[in-house]
Amino acid sequence: MSNDVNYGTIIKNGIFGENPVFRLALSLCPAVAVTSGVKNGFLMGVAVFFVMIMVNGTVSLLRNYINPKVRIPSYMFIIATWVTVTDLVMAAFARDVYKQMGLYIMLIVAFAIVLSRAEMFASKNKLLPSIVDGAAMGMGFLLALVMLGVFREFLGKGSLWGYQILDSKPLLIMILPTGGFFAMGLMMGWLNWIDRKFFGGTGGGGGGH
Repeated sequence: MSNDVNYGTIIKNGIFGENPVFRLALSLCPAVAVTSGVKNGFLMGVAVFFVMIMVNGTVSLLRNYINPKVRIPSYMFIIATWVTVTDLVMAAFARDVYKQMGLYIMLIVAFAIVLSRAEMFASKNKLLPSIVDGAAMGMGFLLALVMLGVFREFLGKGSLWGYQILDSKPLLIMILPTGGFFAMGLMMGWLNWIDRKFFGGTGGGGGGH
């Protein structure tokens, strides 16, 4: 299967065609929880980006040694290992941000997108395609969180990355969970319109936590 892999298609699907948040609707709750500000959304996206690359690479390397009967527990153990590494690194080098989002970092273990790519792609492909797939999906997740963070922080606080831009009264609802799901719905609709308008509708759907 790896011999027929098109890296351009993998990258395009991860960032746009099968974007984990906007197209597959995976991990929506943590995406909303951390995107009240751009900085938190960016750092969570970086954490997921790193975890997905390392998990996909590890699963690909070990795919011939993992018994199919215990593959899911094995994948969860691999995911938990790399999430723990990420958690410890952030706790050591980004303490201020870690205090705000430490719990969500540990919840990456339960992100449907990480497990699904390990099962659907990394377990069936060689190392390089698996790493590219993890990077593409991770980048798609990162870009989605940054877009949501920019939209919500600007409208909800009148700032970007913590720096005040607007003096007018912000729309406070945008930094609440309700505003987060509203912003996500708007962006999903916008991307679907772009897809139909310029790409003929590539599709995409799903669900998960």
